[in-house]
Amino acid sequence: MTTSLHAAHLAQLNVSTLLHPLDDPRLAPFVEMLDPVNAAADGAPGFVWRLVEEGAADATGLRPAGEDRIVNLSVWETQESLWDFAYRSGHLEMMRRRREWFERHVEAHLVLWWVPAGHIPTVGEALERLAELQAHGPSPRAFTFASSYTAAEAAEVEAGAAPHPSARPVGAA
Repeated sequence: MTTSLHAAHLAQLNVSTLLHPLDDPRLAPFVEMLDPVNAAADGAPGFVWRLVEEGAADATGLRPAGEDRIVNLSVWETQESLWDFAYRSGHLEMMRRRREWFERHVEAHLVLWWVPAGHIPTVGEALERLAELQAHGPSPRAFTFASSYTAAEAAEVEAGAAPHPSARPVGAA
């Protein structure tokens, strides 16, 4: 885990439903991209931590969301650092090809939330945030890139304070 001057970090969970088992030849291009993309994430500016199965290089063997679902759980210093990695690096190629390997989701499958710097979220915590987003929509506790909140807005909600009147998703009217 890298150190940071930020008081809060951004956690993210992405759940993907496989079209085929990981050892199926149709998923070979995805599997071949895992090590290079994970290495790029590990070295990306703003990267803090990612979930890795014990004794493995990634988390694809973990199936906390179902046998046909893989999870990606990571922590980043800022929303911008996660965005840059996801959409301005070699990871973008995986995003462009995701329909070859994963089912199209009809409900939210990506959730973002703020954590105190140094906190490593559990898979259970991450799945709870995703369930919250799916059940109630975006909030300072569980949001997406399109409906993001600041760490300060999240801290107000976590502390039990009423959300600030301006605590609306970025871009909301």
